[in-house]
Parts: sequence; C-alpha cells; structure tokens
Amino acid sequence: MKKLFLFCFIIFSVVISAQPFILKSVGEAKEFRLTLYYGTQGKGAFVQYSGKKEIIPLHIKSFKVDDSGRSDGQPDINYYVWNEIIDGNVTGIYTFEMMHHTASNITYTRAKDNRKFKMEMIENEKKYDGSNTYLLNDALLTFNHFYNNHFIITYPDGKKTAIELQSPDKPSFARQSIIEDYNFDGYDDIAFSVPDDGMGVYRMFEIYLYNLQSKRFEKLKEPDFSHSSCSCLCDVTVEKDKKLLTTGCRGGARWHQDVYRFGKNGTLEWISTKENTDE
Repeated sequence: MKKLFLFCFIIFSVVISAQPFILKSVGEAKEFRLTLYYGTQGKGAFVQYSGKKEIIPLHIKSFKVDDSGRSDGQPDINYYVWNEIIDGNVTGIYTFEMMHHTASNITYTRAKDNRKFKMEMIENEKKYDGSNTYLLNDALLTFNHFYNNHFIITYPDGKKTAIELQSPDKPSFARQSIIEDYNFDGYDDIAFSVPDDGMGVYRMFEIYLYNLQSKRFEKLKEPDFSHSSCSCLCDVTVEKDKKLLTTGCRGGARWHQDVYRFGKNGTLEWISTKENTDE
C-alpha cells in the first residue's frame, strides 16, 4: 500500500503542476512572452504568444522522469521536448524541465535557422484560479482544478459542448486531469478524477473518449457492475500491452481491483477481480 500511496502522490504532483506557465525570452533585444499549456506527460500542449490570438500546437517528442532523488526525499525532475507544429510542419523545438513547480533550462530552437532562444518562467502576478486548457485532437478542452466544475470543449468547427463534471466532496481536494488512450484506438482521451465521498482514499473517474468518426468527445458509459467488487470507475489505470482497464477501490480492510476489456460494441466488459488485505 505504501507503493500505491507514493504512486498517487506522484500523479497528484504531476497533474497539479500541469497548469499554464508564463515564459519570457532572456537576453533578446526585444523581449517576447508566451504562455505554455500542457497535460499528462506533455500531451495536449500548445503555446500562445502574448498579444496574439492564435495558438500553436506542440507535439510531445520525448518525456523523461529522473526519479533518482526519491530515496533522499528529493522531487522528480521531468524533462519535456516538444515539436512546434504550424501547417503540419515542424517549425521549432521547445525544451522544458520541471522540478517541484519550478521550470528551468527552457529553450526554443527555431527550425529555419537553428537559432536557439533561452527563456525563463515568470511568476504570474495574479493568483492561480485553477483554470487549465489542453489542445487535444484539435479541440480545446477548458476546465478548472479547484473552483468550479465547468468543462468546455471547443471544436475546430467552432461548436462548443458544455459539461458539468462531478464535484470534489471537500473544497480542499483538487480535480486531477489525465490524458491517456483509454480505449486503445490510437487517439488520446481525457479523464477527470476526484476523491471518493468517504475517506478519500481512492479517486472516482469520468472518462471522455474521442470518437474519430464524429470527431467529438463522448463520455465513457459505466459498465455493468453486477460482477464487480467496485461499483464505480475508480483509480482507473491502463494496461496497454493487454488492452485492459483496471479499477481499484477499498472496502473495510480490503482493496479490490477489477479488470475490464472493451467489447466489440465499445462497452466495458468485466473480466476478473482481485483482493488485497491491508498489512
């Protein structure tokens, strides 16, 4: 269970760090600023330059985690490299390091002349209001980690979908966001989670799958829980190699884990259940 707690702590830290960062150029005759947005493992990223309405997509090229300091109580260092994409072409490369909410070694290399620009993070003068935005499958996904439950999806054709997410049971709890391919179709989806209404030891998920045919996000329908130990989509993780989803919850002194797979009709089908007793 200690490993589970450590895992949850790490995920929590990563998700809450994934908020917009304001960056400025260093050593340039004419300073420029931009805002960087990104989600899980650098997915859903884009930049917007100060004074510009346009947004520029960033495709994650590499993401690495240096966890060598954990044994000494030091935070992980996350390394990101993004390709800047304009009109389908790579026009530049961004590098970014994050350790405990502090960014460093930020660069932008312009593709046309290979010129490298150095940048640094600047503190936002305004108190962070919990808002965040991702660019996923060409749609803008806007939501809030703390203060409201609004989830707005703006599609490339200009149409919007407004959704009310489940609310955290306690104001002190934060909503997590996870970008992952939950149905293994090659396209990333978006999930949100909040702590359970009881002790807050596991998290309850809402998953929105991207439908390639309709080019819309659709909420994943909950499976038939008649055979499951957990009657919710809780602590959802993916097993990519086996194309399985697992869920986890606690009842009394036992932790329960259910395993699901997607059926031919796209619904989740229960496979098996495991139980672990607290030591």
